[in-house]
Amino acid sequence: MTWVGEDTTLAALPDHDKAQLSRLKPIQLPKGARLFQPGDPVQGYAIVLAGRVDVTLATASGREILIYSVVPGQSCIQSTLGLMGGDTDYSAQAETTEATKLVLLPRALFSELMATSQAFRGVVFNAFAGRMQLMMEMLEKLAFQTVEARLAERLLKLEAKPDAPIHITQAELAAQLGTAREVVSRRLEAWARRGLVETGRGTVTIRDSEGLRAAALAERGAM
Repeated sequence: MTWVGEDTTLAALPDHDKAQLSRLKPIQLPKGARLFQPGDPVQGYAIVLAGRVDVTLATASGREILIYSVVPGQSCIQSTLGLMGGDTDYSAQAETTEATKLVLLPRALFSELMATSQAFRGVVFNAFAGRMQLMMEMLEKLAFQTVEARLAERLLKLEAKPDAPIHITQAELAAQLGTAREVVSRRLEAWARRGLVETGRGTVTIRDSEGLRAAALAERGAM
């Protein structure tokens, strides 16, 4: 079985399209590999088979903000827009946050399949629609939820199991929430004093998940 069988979103493609895609070789990337940065031309359409890629923007002050992550089954909106629209340069940067396996469809093959394959167009547009929905949800949270509520929700989502340390830095949390590290640090310190969390070097451990969930609800209701 080729790599095409590893991506369930490609299952409905006709055999001819699968055959063209199967000629492409998957790329194995280590954690911290840079895929693109602002000003780079869009080279192709990435299909993530395993791992995760974070796409971030840098503010004028140098602070990074996570705008979205790409995991298996999701698309990179920057690449899709660059390939389908007139803007052919990236305005953000993308980096793997863990060992990642992906396939890059060259621009020429992407354009050919978009023009000739209804099934492939469906895959691209469905992934694009799903990404846009997630972006709208993120904008809604930024507009209508406090940083404290978003931080509590994020920690609860990242917790793998009770009392297991979450391996993430305060700077990474700040980037994911679109805020400053100092804001995250102050809130974690306040929650630590209340016994809701425990912080360490590059880790956060939830000690009272129900209390943290209640804090998130209280902060959301304060808006």
